[in-house]
Amino acid sequence: MSTLTETDSTPDASPAVDLGPATALSCRECGERFPLAPAFACTSCFGPLEAAYDLPTGDPEALRRRIEAGPANIWRYAPLLPVPADVAGKPNLAPGWTQLVAADRLAAELGVTGGLYVKDDSGNPTHSFKDRVVANAVEAARAFGFTTLSCSSTGNLAGAVGAAAARAGLRSCVFIPHDLEQSKILMAAVYGGDVVGIEGTYDDVNRFCSELIGDPAGEGWGFVNVNLRPYYAEGSKTLAFEICEQLGWRLPDQLVIPIASGSQLTKIDKGLKELIATGLVEEKPYKIFGAQAAGCSPVSQAFKAGHDAVRPVRPDTIAKSLAIGNPADGPYVLDIARRTGGAVEDVTDPEIVDAIKLLARTEGIFAETAGGVTLGVARKLFASGALDPSLTTVVLNTGDGLKTLDAVAPTTGPTAIIRPNLDSFREAGLAS
Repeated sequence: MSTLTETDSTPDASPAVDLGPATALSCRECGERFPLAPAFACTSCFGPLEAAYDLPTGDPEALRRRIEAGPANIWRYAPLLPVPADVAGKPNLAPGWTQLVAADRLAAELGVTGGLYVKDDSGNPTHSFKDRVVANAVEAARAFGFTTLSCSSTGNLAGAVGAAAARAGLRSCVFIPHDLEQSKILMAAVYGGDVVGIEGTYDDVNRFCSELIGDPAGEGWGFVNVNLRPYYAEGSKTLAFEICEQLGWRLPDQLVIPIASGSQLTKIDKGLKELIATGLVEEKPYKIFGAQAAGCSPVSQAFKAGHDAVRPVRPDTIAKSLAIGNPADGPYVLDIARRTGGAVEDVTDPEIVDAIKLLARTEGIFAETAGGVTLGVARKLFASGALDPSLTTVVLNTGDGLKTLDAVAPTTGPTAIIRPNLDSFREAGLAS
């Protein structure tokens, strides 16, 4: 592995920035290291870059006490994130520390005996896990002097960027497929930033944003999931940190995680490994399972076929937040699923809707379609024996069902419509 060098991946020889324990960018393919900068691709091999750290060493109990004394949000983990030490005192949405629900009624329905938990991230400020990753990206944007916060988005990220930019006093301009759910378009627009619909799929939107970064029109813009991606993606580690802390500082045996770009899954794995490396949790085997919708399942298809490469597809599913046909982290998801003994599976749109209703009926959690995908896959894997019902299992719900009402509207509504009298009530069979 080389020492830090100035390369073309850093547009300017910018002064050193304060991003806490993050000390460099490291290529996930060849390992070459570069100075912290708004860069996302290695100039030697074009592999993706990610944040590298000087992680705390020494007394894990002292670190554990420091974290537990921190704020009830993701900034309790600042010693493990690419953010300055004083991040909690800056204007931000302070996401995180969402519920880990012991899903006992759901477990009974699925025949799970080892403990089933739902990490419910619908409780974040804009009601999806995207608030976590955007919060990290905002700190990088501040460090690099960006004045506009932007993204390519399937919906949730656009709203998270709009809200975080408003709180931080930055301009926002987000780009989305023109045919997103209306509720997600409105949520992105309400914060006062610019929302631009593009005719095409998410992959078309993402390609456009990559072009804009290289154009003078994009000067001063921080694209959270492009040129700020190495910092943005680290926010997903906080899901791993919270799950383990909420389990009493122990690793779960099995996790089921939705796949869009695949970044969330890969960073949760990274977070688990960092908890082991710092001594915050005891090392033991764990399995990671990925979940996709059948109408956009390139990673699942590759896993089942035994391939290492992921062949792009054109999405056709109600789970629009997962509708990325060419997932950047797809190959890394395959590696993690195979390394940990997990798998990648998919479910149909009707199975997604049924899983949404199952979670709502058993645990009172109304998940968006991505949560339906994750629970639908978990149910399928429990039935096949791929998931062991005797082990501690965590299923992720990454967003609020109020964002995707169209998915359940055709099959959900009033049980009965009656006249305002007791005879009508009894005739409807509702008395018992």
